[in-house]
Amino acid sequence: MKMLQLIAGRVSSLVARRATLALTTSSARMASHAPDPEVTEAVDMSRPMYWDRLDTPLPDKLYKDELSAAEKSLKEKEKGPWSQLTNEEKIALYRLSFHQTYAEMNQPKSEWKTVVGGIFFFVGFTALVVWWQRVYVYPPRPRTFDDEWQAKQLQRMLDMRINPIEGFSSKWDYEKGQWK
Repeated sequence: MKMLQLIAGRVSSLVARRATLALTTSSARMASHAPDPEVTEAVDMSRPMYWDRLDTPLPDKLYKDELSAAEKSLKEKEKGPWSQLTNEEKIALYRLSFHQTYAEMNQPKSEWKTVVGGIFFFVGFTALVVWWQRVYVYPPRPRTFDDEWQAKQLQRMLDMRINPIEGFSSKWDYEKGQWK
């Protein structure tokens, strides 16, 4: 009777684990094949892409591909003499081709703040773990580390005249009761 209970318990736990695995795997599989374009956007890495990089002054592709009507008319105006373009139009044409200027790319980034914050977080977490270990894991300090105990131990060693030729007993004046 007891043997049947053990076998039934093991079989039921095995069936429950398999069912849980099948349900979670199928739901994860369904989520990975969802038609939502925000989640599953595939990028074709074989086609030219736009990059703002200091070492590549002319990217393979322009910054904006799809142009509005105003931008298309500006591109047509670009084909004429540039002396007829205003500064704002020249800047707008530049922004159609490039996202950032060299000056904007050279501006200091604030990534160092994230790095320093991460370092402080992990140092703080480590300090918390060390404190927890001192309080809950390590045993209390032995009484032999106390200053009173060590003073008594030193006096006992002097009274026993431990190592009187080269040790610290040789540096004790027994007649005056002080260090030489």
